[in-house]
Amino acid sequence: MNILVLNCGSSSIKYQLFDMRDKSVLAKGLVHRVGMAGSKIDHKKGDKGDKVTVSSEILDHKDGIKKVLDLLVSKENGVIKSLNEIKAVGHRVVHGGEKFAGSVLIDQEVLDAVKECVNFAPLHNPPNLKGIEAVLELMPNVKQAGVFDTAFHQTMPSKAFLYALPYMFYEKEKIRRYGFHGTSHRFVSKRASEMLKIPYERSKIITCHLGNGCSIAAVQGGVSVDTSMGHTPLEGLVMGTRCGDIDPAIILHIMKKHELTPQELDNLLNKHSGVQGISGESNDLRDLEEGWPNRSERANLALDVYAYRIRKYIGAYIAVMNGCDALAFTAGVGENSPIIRELACKNLDFLGIKIDMDLNNKTWRGVEGDISTPDAKVRTLVVGTNEELVIAEDTFDLIEGRLDPKTGKPKRK
Repeated sequence: MNILVLNCGSSSIKYQLFDMRDKSVLAKGLVHRVGMAGSKIDHKKGDKGDKVTVSSEILDHKDGIKKVLDLLVSKENGVIKSLNEIKAVGHRVVHGGEKFAGSVLIDQEVLDAVKECVNFAPLHNPPNLKGIEAVLELMPNVKQAGVFDTAFHQTMPSKAFLYALPYMFYEKEKIRRYGFHGTSHRFVSKRASEMLKIPYERSKIITCHLGNGCSIAAVQGGVSVDTSMGHTPLEGLVMGTRCGDIDPAIILHIMKKHELTPQELDNLLNKHSGVQGISGESNDLRDLEEGWPNRSERANLALDVYAYRIRKYIGAYIAVMNGCDALAFTAGVGENSPIIRELACKNLDFLGIKIDMDLNNKTWRGVEGDISTPDAKVRTLVVGTNEELVIAEDTFDLIEGRLDPKTGKPKRK
């Protein structure tokens, strides 16, 4: 059975086609610059095939998805003979609010609920919706599933997700911590427990999803009990261009002193802060790491601040869970930056976290492994995330009836 996974951004569409018999990737790719000049599709057969670039005018998400479907069945670059071989489509949906604690089959009720969450994620949910609506038009008889970034964190207790605001803001407007990167934290925490051969339901795992966007989660007994991102993806760790945790009074001060509109301030905090703002050079840690530690004082400072915030959260989450079995680094920076892993784990040996520098320096993307010293009580792992596979698996389980189509909870046998 073939499952198509779509992740629609504001001007991009990531896609993967899975054969769920063995969970292999039949094809994958990325649609660039949707609705803009210079649009193109990078397409690969299989997970490691040669990349083919197709330049084409792509007017909107519907047009982009149609061109992807055409590629999948084309004689030259296709991997299936007919679109009838695609049994379902799974969508990444960023924000599901409190309505979704699991993946669900999409119907009109679900569509309406996702639209209600647009205010929570105005940059992400609208393109997610465009992808769903495009498939409804192009493949009206194919079942679709929504897999939500926020769903995994719906297990957080109220003491972890509530803000210390007047309670009416939660009751009436659902202002609370939601957390994001849920599919990644779920996959990585489970994989970490498998690597250590410990029962997932009795494990204590801290997962560090580090990329241009970053979050960290405390996963105890297979469920999220706390996470760093909040009501929006702006809270928590220092990120490529996002500030992370900040004194809210600073926001009021900057708005007043510099006469910024709410939109201008939002742009400042989300697109011009983080390591970009501190370094003044780049939001890409690869640029700042080049020549480290002698590149520049501000580049070094940006890396130190980035890693220091991670280290603070690691300590906090060990306290939250009263211990930890493993610390797992994942995503673009987490899998590929020995420097950040070294800085983030610095001086944590008293908590049982000790990394082997030789193993750390040899471990990059695609090389899954334990980089701890033999005597470390907490194992430090590098784990490749696979959010697309999680989406495909949930979609498959929904259409096979193993998950409840309305709640995403496993059905009793």
